[in-house]
Amino acid sequence: MKQITIDRFDGIYAICEDKDKAFFAIETSELPQGAKAGDVLKITDDGALSIDVEETERRRARILEKQKKLMGL
Repeated sequence: MKQITIDRFDGIYAICEDKDKAFFAIETSELPQGAKAGDVLKITDDGALSIDVEETERRRARILEKQKKLMGL
């Protein structure tokens, strides 16, 4: 199973990044319902996409902690 992260949206495409820092576009119509920038997506062997809620939340929490540290909070 592969993981990618939605970096941003550009028109009808979601620009995604994989662990090797490679970028590629996926049509927004192919994304799971409610997917947004920053979400981690799982891609199954048959190409199905789903949001990895646990990994997304873990990454968001880590980023929030880094921001707090930088701001001295």
